[in-house]
Amino acid sequence: MRLFMFVLLSLLALQQYHLWFGKNGLQDNSALKKEVALVIVSNADLRQRNQMMFAEIDNLKRGSQAIEERARNELGLVKEGETFFHIVPKED
Repeated sequence: MRLFMFVLLSLLALQQYHLWFGKNGLQDNSALKKEVALVIVSNADLRQRNQMMFAEIDNLKRGSQAIEERARNELGLVKEGETFFHIVPKED
């Protein structure tokens, strides 16, 4: 009877070890939950960035004002009759 109890307790201890420390055990589960949480946050940031890009693309497709603004800021567009002033900061 004692041998039977010892075998049962040994099997229980082995199962507990596999549950806590084995492959696909509770430690792996908690590590995967943390990784999933990080990926969800990263995806949310990327989703927001994509929405901003889609809004800018839509604005560029529909309106000429956005194209003109971008040309003025990035390419230095100056229309006829306009005066361009370049302000240089004072050096110390």
